[in-house]
Amino acid sequence: MTRKQRLARDALRRALAEGNEILIPLFGLAGEVGTLQAEFKKHLRDGKAHLLFKEQVAEELGDLLWYVADVATKFELDLGEIAAANLRKTQARWPSGQAVSRKLFDEDYPSHEQLPRQFEMLIREELVGGKLMVRCWLGVEGVGDPLTDNAWEDDGYRFHDVFHLAHMTILGWSPIMRSLLKRKRKSKPEVDDVEDGARAKVVEEAIAAIVYDYARKHDYLDGVHTLDYPLLKTIQGLVSDREVRVCSLHEWQKAVLVGYRVWRQVWRNKGGIVVGNLPERTLEYRPAPDGAVRLTVDPSSPQ
Repeated sequence: MTRKQRLARDALRRALAEGNEILIPLFGLAGEVGTLQAEFKKHLRDGKAHLLFKEQVAEELGDLLWYVADVATKFELDLGEIAAANLRKTQARWPSGQAVSRKLFDEDYPSHEQLPRQFEMLIREELVGGKLMVRCWLGVEGVGDPLTDNAWEDDGYRFHDVFHLAHMTILGWSPIMRSLLKRKRKSKPEVDDVEDGARAKVVEEAIAAIVYDYARKHDYLDGVHTLDYPLLKTIQGLVSDREVRVCSLHEWQKAVLVGYRVWRQVWRNKGGIVVGNLPERTLEYRPAPDGAVRLTVDPSSPQ
């Protein structure tokens, strides 16, 4: 036996002697997963000739369940509660397919404090002093200040108001757009301060920046249909004390993917018209007519 082998043996003995019995079921889990993979390898190799494939898989799964139960017991956890929590998480990520019926956050507020239910926002790129800038209009009103990429490279971030429009349309939430469109809920000062104030806007901008960094590394989500779970959990953590915390992981995923689909079209065409419908939770792109500089907002939307 080599010196390293003896040291490893002695370290394991000390660990077990010090009450780390948890190592046994943890090692058992790893071993049983390996055995399960070996059985599947035989199935790939031998096909129908591996007559006992299902029986072997059932046996290995039984062993895995035993070790899982042992780990849960040692950590004083209840497997029933764990299974229920996992089911809730799964349903939040992949719902049964029913449309979101939750009412909009500002539904009970005066119409002038509600986000526009339908809108057409014109987005145009302009060259000002040798620098590309983006401006937006809703109706006859300009929305916000002209935006640049604020970066060394042309990465399209100057069009990032599209992300806020996606939040507004898919989630019914966007402190940024609520401020830009002058739809803050001033009739309830505490809501105006907490949900529509500066800190809430910082949170939304942080989400836009974090997701953008992720998207940049994944071809700006072109062809992507699902987002990584840790990214969605990070977003959910950022809004855990905001009204939008009730939105599921699936809703956030939809807001991000829809937003980037429209954003890619806007960037590719150097502008266009973004059409939103909050009750239907839809956001679409439409090319702007030649020479368009202003569009009218849907008269049915709150003014």
